[in-house]
Amino acid sequence: MANWKSKLHEIIYEADTPAGKLFDVILLILILASILLVMLESVNEFATKHGDFLNIAEWVITILFTIEYFARIISIKKPTKYIFSFYGIIDLLSTVPKYLSLFIIGSQSLIALRALRLMRIFRVLKLARYIGESNNIMRALNASKIKIGVFIMFILILCTILGSVMYLIESGQDSGFTSIPRSIYWAIVTLTTVGYGDIAPLTALGQFIASIIMILGYGIIAVPTGIVTAEFANQHSKGGVDLNTQSCPNCAAEKHRNKAEYCYNCGEGLHPEETD
Repeated sequence: MANWKSKLHEIIYEADTPAGKLFDVILLILILASILLVMLESVNEFATKHGDFLNIAEWVITILFTIEYFARIISIKKPTKYIFSFYGIIDLLSTVPKYLSLFIIGSQSLIALRALRLMRIFRVLKLARYIGESNNIMRALNASKIKIGVFIMFILILCTILGSVMYLIESGQDSGFTSIPRSIYWAIVTLTTVGYGDIAPLTALGQFIASIIMILGYGIIAVPTGIVTAEFANQHSKGGVDLNTQSCPNCAAEKHRNKAEYCYNCGEGLHPEETD
């Protein structure tokens, strides 16, 4: 790989160097600015008064993201690894809609145009790449997914039972419990303490059971939080493997161990400029 490509790769894909950190900070600012523009564009009063400014600013940001997208492609040996990766697809989805708007002309297409422009909100997903603690959270969620899955299954069974019971109790009343699925919907809404109020029990027994479900809901909501928190604390206590932001210049694989010299995925040297 040419020396300039190695340098470009180091700046774009890594955050352990001053240049890489600066690049990430600038990119974060651009992402937040683009999200703010999308939000302001949805406010009719602001869009009417400052439509030209919003359009120019969006074009500037789109062009900068386009340059970043192609820079990521040319700085690795296997561009398809990035193009078809999760972040590669997100980067493309967050950039293309503005260009597509040039080809959609006419009042009939205004609805489609708005839908395409809303796709730019995908840029918010680019933020996850630069949040270091997100890796720890994802590991904690992954480690506790079985426990959470069992818990959700238990809740679904509980809501089915409670909904069926409430249907038996309230079906003769004009309370909205017209079927078991609708009663299960009520049980879910009540157990999660959302409480839309579109269905409400009228009998004394039904109201008593509803009260128990409401109180039970407060305790149930805390369970998944406790599971993830405990697993998160467990991850910290183990210490884990010390990883850095080193990205393979060949296949773009990340999460290498500190002081690693070769990519765990393809075996490519992680520091080609040192061997030139």
